[in-house]
Amino acid sequence: MKIYSFSPFGYEGALVTVEVDLRRGIPAIDIVGLADSAVKESRERMQAAIRNSGFQFPLERVLISLSPADLRKEGAGFDLPVALGVLSAGAENAGVDGFITDPILVMGELELSGHIRAVKGIHAAVSTAVSCGIMRCIVPIQNADEAREVTGAQVFGAEKLEDAFRALSDVSFFEIPASKLNKGTVPAGCEEVDGVYFPKISPGYEYAEIVGQQQLIRGLQIAAAGGHNLLAVGAPGCGKTMAIQKFPAINPVLSLEEAQSVTRIWSLAGLIKPNNPLIRIPPFRIPHQTASIEGICGGGPNCRPGEISLAHNGVLFLDEAAEFRSSVLQMLRVPLENGSITLSRAGRSTNYPARFQLLMASNHCPCGNYGSKTKICLCSSKTIDQYWKKFSAPLLDRVDMRVFVENNTDENGEAQNRTSLLSTAEIRQGIAKAVTAQRKRQGIRNARLAPQEILEHCPISREVQEVLDKAVMRNGFSPRSVSSCIKVSRTIADITGEKDILPEHMAESIEFHKLCANMVLEL
Repeated sequence: MKIYSFSPFGYEGALVTVEVDLRRGIPAIDIVGLADSAVKESRERMQAAIRNSGFQFPLERVLISLSPADLRKEGAGFDLPVALGVLSAGAENAGVDGFITDPILVMGELELSGHIRAVKGIHAAVSTAVSCGIMRCIVPIQNADEAREVTGAQVFGAEKLEDAFRALSDVSFFEIPASKLNKGTVPAGCEEVDGVYFPKISPGYEYAEIVGQQQLIRGLQIAAAGGHNLLAVGAPGCGKTMAIQKFPAINPVLSLEEAQSVTRIWSLAGLIKPNNPLIRIPPFRIPHQTASIEGICGGGPNCRPGEISLAHNGVLFLDEAAEFRSSVLQMLRVPLENGSITLSRAGRSTNYPARFQLLMASNHCPCGNYGSKTKICLCSSKTIDQYWKKFSAPLLDRVDMRVFVENNTDENGEAQNRTSLLSTAEIRQGIAKAVTAQRKRQGIRNARLAPQEILEHCPISREVQEVLDKAVMRNGFSPRSVSSCIKVSRTIADITGEKDILPEHMAESIEFHKLCANMVLEL
């Protein structure tokens, strides 16, 4: 039997071999293999846990080797594998046989009483082990459901050290529970709409409560259907933030493949909840305006994931986007283009997935009253110019949709346009139709189409090309803007159930792509 553990670093991490040798000499415990303080302190925890669990600690000199030797080992997750290595080595020296011969992954932190505490990164550790052919795993009982979400893993959730030691000699401990064998594909807390799953509508996520903002709701429907980035610009209190915060209700749930990578990232960050071991609801992250570059892109000694990676396969919502640091906004350009980010620390590097959907909300100006008919703007033209320069043309070029949100309230704050809107359930129907069409056609969302895929899956007629050419001449669209218009028009056609892109679809996508800054300056 060979015992492995896991050392998390960045997205990948590495398996660590735990070896124990008992030799003659003055009783002592030596740990080699570039262990940090937390791992070295496991000597005392492990020794006390073994004795308090009813086992006899070996009287020989104990040498514990963690390899590869040049990889720094960090965290308290090595307590349990080290303890099991010591116990199995002592049993073998005493002539006890019958241990499992297959390699096994072990992770867990020990209390002095012998109970096992939960640790983070279990999903990442088990998925890495399974990819290397290590199928059997012993993890804390609190992390067992998280580990069982990895396909092919045979997991035993241990509550105490003695339970984990017994599992080393009995393969029946690793049998897959019947509940996992019979588990359906319907995500918990979700409902089906025309073959597409959405989160159940909770209180506060009903779009029918928003009146007078049909254009913004329409834009959010298209964005959810095709995975497009969106910027909403409007006066304070017009409802743009409230509408975007309801976006999770119309965002389709993740597939099993998408959920695995998201769950791995959240596991490394220690954000997995016991009642939600596999993340099927797309993440919706809302960082504060004071967030640093490290907080957004990730970093630190262990290259922890940042907000853009925690939003992988989900949404990153920047409320009051112009209040973020310019360097933070410009940093988003590469992840938006590549869908990943590479972090380098202390001679090591890691690559985190970061394929997120960017939603932003912003005012017209710092005070928010520019263009208002009832309020006075106190901002100078230079201040407004600097305010909008934070976005930069390259960043806005990567935003497929821009919505100008008008303030439809009178002097008393009453809504002037009370036209009723579609409910969340009705909005989902068009999104479900579009998602189904995209899955059958190319398998990915329209926003992720590469240039060659656009030519293949988004053919346009001569009439549609004429509409697009006029818009290019009038607005000075870049090649990336032209691609955005084509992809958005393809999504609009999918929502309406049309096989081909029609001129009205292209015209609507062009309206959504016009630069908001120009629209504001025309007020």
